[in-house]
Amino acid sequence: MTTIENTSTAQISAIVKAQCAFFASHKTLSVEYRMEMLRRLRKAITDNEEALTDALRTDLNKSYEEAYLTEISIVLGEIDNFLKNLPRWAAPSKRKTPIKLFPSKSYILTEPLGVALIIAPWNYPVQLLLNPLVGAIGAGCTAVLKPSPYVPNVALALERIIKATFDEEYIAIVQGHREVNTALLKERYDIIFFTGSPDLGRVVMRAAAENLTPVVLELGGKSPVVVDRTADIKLAAKRVAWGKSLNAGQTCIAPDYLLIHREVKEEFIKAYKKALTELLGNDATKSEHYVRMVSDRAFMRVAGYLDDGDIRCGGTTNAEERYIEPTLLDNVSPDSAIMREEIFGPILPMIGIESIDEAIDFILQREKPLALYVFAEQQEAERVVKHTSSGGACINDVIMHIANEYMPFGGVGNSGMGRYHGRDSLYSFSHRRSVLATSTKIDLPFRYMPYRWFSYIKRLL
Repeated sequence: MTTIENTSTAQISAIVKAQCAFFASHKTLSVEYRMEMLRRLRKAITDNEEALTDALRTDLNKSYEEAYLTEISIVLGEIDNFLKNLPRWAAPSKRKTPIKLFPSKSYILTEPLGVALIIAPWNYPVQLLLNPLVGAIGAGCTAVLKPSPYVPNVALALERIIKATFDEEYIAIVQGHREVNTALLKERYDIIFFTGSPDLGRVVMRAAAENLTPVVLELGGKSPVVVDRTADIKLAAKRVAWGKSLNAGQTCIAPDYLLIHREVKEEFIKAYKKALTELLGNDATKSEHYVRMVSDRAFMRVAGYLDDGDIRCGGTTNAEERYIEPTLLDNVSPDSAIMREEIFGPILPMIGIESIDEAIDFILQREKPLALYVFAEQQEAERVVKHTSSGGACINDVIMHIANEYMPFGGVGNSGMGRYHGRDSLYSFSHRRSVLATSTKIDLPFRYMPYRWFSYIKRLL
């Protein structure tokens, strides 16, 4: 079994110190330098595509196709978006100057924050480590990367790639378990980017508060799916089944629970079963595209939810393989464990509703989710989106909003803060600095004491 060795506290301190010095050299400020580093990262990913996808297969049983679609392609799309647009995004941005400030001009500089710490989870270990890194590089920051030890083969593959591609004083990678996270968070950074659970997000935020370090927290929560009687039930069932079986439900924006109109519930269950068969075959254990739970602990936790309702579809488990069949649960209590905790697995609890208003009320009584999905006719779907709050949303689809590199991704409230992808990634790792440049050729006397002609100046204010 592959194991991860902890990076020592002394090594971590030395890395952070070296990166502070390198950033202070101003080498990363040049847009040309950043573009070259992004091209270097892109080449490293494409050259090592097989190593990454093989590691994902070993650790999570991800097929090549799923690994490419949900990990590699998203990072490459982010890099390409930066390479196409970075010179324009990073250029000074002119702003209007009011006449009261004559003779001045105004603009905004987008400048790098400095040394970034990026901590990634295990569920999409390539995408969720490297996508933020694209933003850090594009902004002109240096970065300390921390992959998850729960996917050791992926973590080591990433380590080999990063070390072969970048100098440690610029981009470094450290390894280890929670004690390494503790050591990392004792250092001072200019920005911390964390993806993980809300509980760990609070730990990161408390540590960041010691140095007033800004944070981007990409967390999780319970992302609801609303299926109204006006929905295309077969299509809704197919897309929800795909979203819930993708990565075996171990996705921060996976459909977490289903609010379904009672009138169409039985039709949905029938369509859901059929959709799973089309996706994974008659026996999901034999599908090369069905992922396993990441650990024995995760398996035991998620399998325990099977007792929280009546199984209407699936329910088979195999502890030795950490296999849990995609499952629909009926007659679930809103107060049960499966409805209180983020599932992070392929079990989907159903709660019957009689109206869209009932669904809205149910969602509003809970923490703001990272994603919201609505299957309904357009007007009703837009009403759900308008009267609720979530990090992102899809109408008549699931998951796919994260695949658009032109839209920001992020949480709200309990599901996180800050956002990234595209230009928003650049801004997450940057300070937007307002600059007023005033000419010395003219020096109007109006602003100086004793404020002569104040009655005239007042009209301009």
